[in-house]
Amino acid sequence: MKLKEAIQNLGVNRAIEVARAIANEENINWDNSLKFVFSAIVNDIERVPGNIGGNNDNEHDVIKKWLLKYHGGFSGRASQRISNPLGTVADPIIEIIIGARLNNLTDDELNKITFAHRLGMSAENILGLILEEYLSINLLDSGWHCAWGETVKSVDFVHEDGRLLQIKNRSNSENSSSSAVRNGTQIEKWYRIKADRIEYMWSFLNEICGTTDLSEDNFVQFVQQILIRNPDCLSVENNNPWNLIPEN
Repeated sequence: MKLKEAIQNLGVNRAIEVARAIANEENINWDNSLKFVFSAIVNDIERVPGNIGGNNDNEHDVIKKWLLKYHGGFSGRASQRISNPLGTVADPIIEIIIGARLNNLTDDELNKITFAHRLGMSAENILGLILEEYLSINLLDSGWHCAWGETVKSVDFVHEDGRLLQIKNRSNSENSSSSAVRNGTQIEKWYRIKADRIEYMWSFLNEICGTTDLSEDNFVQFVQQILIRNPDCLSVENNNPWNLIPEN
């Protein structure tokens, strides 16, 4: 059984009752953001993620899986996570290509380029998580709640009044789900920076969310604080020549 079917079988009120009971059993705080995020999917069935539930699951099972997915997303937020190293190795031909074009570079310089690129990829992998956490903290007082763990289809934040918001880091990172609608109403969408030039869009998000405090300067400070407090958020390979931190 999939989650969508479970909610349809139970109905809105019963599904909420079951979710609240499971949250209490699992010691997951229901009364903060969780109840608003779950309400977003039970009141709009098209927002239910399609990948939760298996053939042998019943209503209780799939709702529990959704709750654990939400809780896992919250527990793995940027300030708490330990990121894994990249799961791939660098292709040696890349250094050959660059060296053939820039033949004044030494082998050591080419090696540093390779690892600088890999470090950049690791940073890009956590950028969305850091942005999500920054917004989750700064939008909470305005009634917006983060849908941790991708628990609302095509939506990253839900408002207590039922509004939905999708966020992206760059203007060219929207996917096909961005065109999804809710009861005939377009999901509000925002991206942080334009892809073809350095232009930040924080003023538009402040307008959407009824805030005034969101800015690139504040986000930069937040990024720095996250990495100071939790350096393991960014994985740095032990053999990366840019890693100047000695092993313990």
